[in-house]
Amino acid sequence: MIYSLKGTVQQLNPTSVVVDVNGVGYYVGISLQTSNQLRLGKESFLNIQQIIREDAHLLFGFNTILEKEMFNLLISVNGVGPVSAIIMLSSLSLEEIASAITANNSLLLQKVKGIGGKTAERIIVELRDKVQKFSSAAENISTFANNKVKEESLSALEVLGIQKKMSEKIADRILKQNPDFSVEELVKQILKNI
Repeated sequence: MIYSLKGTVQQLNPTSVVVDVNGVGYYVGISLQTSNQLRLGKESFLNIQQIIREDAHLLFGFNTILEKEMFNLLISVNGVGPVSAIIMLSSLSLEEIASAITANNSLLLQKVKGIGGKTAERIIVELRDKVQKFSSAAENISTFANNKVKEESLSALEVLGIQKKMSEKIADRILKQNPDFSVEELVKQILKNI
């Protein structure tokens, strides 16, 4: 079983990498988060999950152990394959996935390509108790989700014609650093960051 790879990045694509380990090139599927951490021609280390099927031996690589653990949790759910799990890890941060699961937010999970309503519900039911280690960050996000200041700020920005989807991520980032902001301060900061 291949557990990790340390070698030179020979080829790099957004969803795959070839790592040269002592002259042997390993083709590894990766998420966009991991891809952003790798550099062509540079030495890198990947945590590997090997999946052996009748028709293929697949390697999936992760920048962090936490990302690998989330991947394994996702593929343990019936209906979520390795490619769907990689797409989910590319589309959402670990905290967003954990927050969506603990908050029963199946709509956020369904925004990921290939995840339908039933699969999203199954992910929530099966993984709710298993994503606690990701919850320290997830708790912060869920408190922001219910934050009155955030909601009022996003409403004000919508009146100005700014899409809620665009301003919401910026608002979460700002509130994480400055949880005591007023509506006016938050609106100003979001406008500066757009």
